[in-house]
Amino acid sequence: MKTQDTDATHILAADHRAVEALFEEFEKASGSDRKAKIADRICTELKIHAQIEEEVFYPALKGKIDEDLLKEAYVEHDGAKLLINEIVASGPDDEFFEAKVTVLSEEIKHHVKEEEKQHGNMFQQARAADVDLEALGERMLARKDELKRQAETAGLPPAEFATM
Repeated sequence: MKTQDTDATHILAADHRAVEALFEEFEKASGSDRKAKIADRICTELKIHAQIEEEVFYPALKGKIDEDLLKEAYVEHDGAKLLINEIVASGPDDEFFEAKVTVLSEEIKHHVKEEEKQHGNMFQQARAADVDLEALGERMLARKDELKRQAETAGLPPAEFATM
């Protein structure tokens, strides 16, 4: 009996919901220490999410979905990674800290829309293509577990850019 949903698109959508909840928590939080802790969690979650997409999900879709959509996803990730690295390096005393988290939230909302919400989105195209989403999801979960362990022990390095 399967205990965890291994459909790749479901895994990524669950990540999206988790990060959206963290952004909401950030908005409602008071105190710079609390906001810093939430921002750090957001950045860690997004680094892991982007990495499993770029290492496993996106390469499996290459040549099977709209190429422009795939290229835009990589560029959108890099825009987010730039802010993620800035947020992690700066901290709540930076005069633009909250603004950076807000803009990151807006960028992620746009990215999520293209992946799962608008007509002809990436997830719809992946489901329509000849892609084994279960096998892909299992690989993604294994990599995600590795990255979470790394985040908890040694920490994750700054996000690396794919297109810059």
